Amino acid sequence: MENTDQIKVLMIDDDELIARSTSEYFNIVGVKTAYVTSFDEAVDFLEKQEVSLLLLDINLGDKSGFDLCKKVRENYDMPIFFISARTSDDDILIALNIGGDDYIKKPYTLNVLLAKVKAVLDRYEKAREAARKAAENKGGGSGADKADIRIMIRKDMYLDTATHKLIKHGDTEELRAMEYKLLLYLLENKGRVITRDELFEKVWEDENTCDGTITVHIRHIREKIEADPKDPGIIKTVYGVGYMVEEGDG
Repeated sequence: MENTDQIKVLMIDDDELIARSTSEYFNIVGVKTAYVTSFDEAVDFLEKQEVSLLLLDINLGDKSGFDLCKKVRENYDMPIFFISARTSDDDILIALNIGGDDYIKKPYTLNVLLAKVKAVLDRYEKAREAARKAAENKGGGSGADKADIRIMIRKDMYLDTATHKLIKHGDTEELRAMEYKLLLYLLENKGRVITRDELFEKVWEDENTCDGTITVHIRHIREKIEADPKDPGIIKTVYGVGYMVEEGDG
């Protein structure tokens, strides 16, 4: 385990060579990273040290990265990237369904992984700063100021671009980093069909993301905003192409 001062990324992989080499590369380019090699070490580390993003292997010796992800999601809301040599669709869908934000297949290219991590860290930390400022200014500002940072989804439901949260009937609901970015992109492009390739490029900033990643995130968003997620009225599927939010919805 490495020095824990101002850690941004924690890598959890039972292959110490991979964990150490990835961590060393990230540190060289200025992304402060630590690594651990077991489930228990990861739990202990997170109890003592705040981090902004996890890189998580599925195989952790006699324990599972899936179980660790579930445990982490009970207490933390940082982005989680699964990194694994397992490439089956079932593994990918499980990882995303239990709280993973992305799934990266081994072997990976360090500079590509770094680019993905830096992009998500930037969004995550901006969101935390916006939430902090919003909390500090709670109750301040005019009604117009508040309206400017809310995008209507439907009556009594908004996306708050300052806090990256949903507002539903006056209550707030958390969105994971990628859910927020995906929903925001769809809302900002109302009235036109957004292809999957465009979502890969503009939202994930990675043309090699698998289709299952988008499908799972869309389903999670629908569960939070649709009256009937199985018969969506807000995010429409355009079969064989992509998705759209129609003008006038809401």
